[in-house]
Amino acid sequence: MSQRLRKVVFPVAGLGTRFLPATKVVAKEMLPVLDRPLIQYAVDEAVDAGADTLVFVTNRYKHAIADYFDKAYELESKLAQSGKNDLLAIVQGTLPKHVRCVFVTQPEALGLGHAVLCARPVVGDEPFGVVLADDLIWNGKQPGALRQMTALLDGDVAGAVAVEEVPRDQTNKYGIVDTGGDASRAARMRHVVEKPKPEVAPSNLAIVGRYVLPGRIFELLEQTKPGAGGEIQLTDAIEALLGKNKVLAYRFEGTRFDCGNKLGLVKATLAMALEDPALAEATREFMASLR
Repeated sequence: MSQRLRKVVFPVAGLGTRFLPATKVVAKEMLPVLDRPLIQYAVDEAVDAGADTLVFVTNRYKHAIADYFDKAYELESKLAQSGKNDLLAIVQGTLPKHVRCVFVTQPEALGLGHAVLCARPVVGDEPFGVVLADDLIWNGKQPGALRQMTALLDGDVAGAVAVEEVPRDQTNKYGIVDTGGDASRAARMRHVVEKPKPEVAPSNLAIVGRYVLPGRIFELLEQTKPGAGGEIQLTDAIEALLGKNKVLAYRFEGTRFDCGNKLGLVKATLAMALEDPALAEATREFMASLR
């Protein structure tokens, strides 16, 4: 029987330098794909997986995400008085009532592993998810990637990471896993290394923005020394976890958009426009006109 995933961690302390100057005032995770920010897609995926506690690891300067999920009294009052109930429902629907947000400050930018470790006082010892909002994974009305991964948890499986194949010359941008040649959808991880050069990478199977991990990972993160880039790498703690626990590399169902760069954000926006009945035809016509 699969375990319920109650808590999901969102590391959102990054500066978003690839999107400057916009990210001088707009958090990267608040960049819109159509009319919804990236963080909304990520939160929806977490809620779909059963989460009721969302832990945002942020820095002392970023307040937009907290403001976005907070109640907007003046706006909601004006919409209600104007009878704009459809818009009111959209504003009030960013977060289900049973779901709570917890904000934790990462005092220094010491890497993804350190950001996850900052969530330990909230998460405790139970299994939890990690979602990187700039990896938008879309699966239509089917279960999201995190929900798919949560279904893998049982007494034998301690965790899972989402993976997909990347061009061999791009392995130095990702955590790369070795499954011993097992090409099944959910393969046991044998080894993982952070950002290896193509000539020494164990495969071209890359970790992409979704993790389901046991609470024990926090103890391992505390013991992890700075690795690639001088940062505390989550992949190094996962590598230590593999020695005693079964962790799966999961080839998720869905399409990933790397919205950490401009082209990925454009692709995601066009894909979402084509999913929208009100925009699909006009979007196709516009795209055809550019050829």
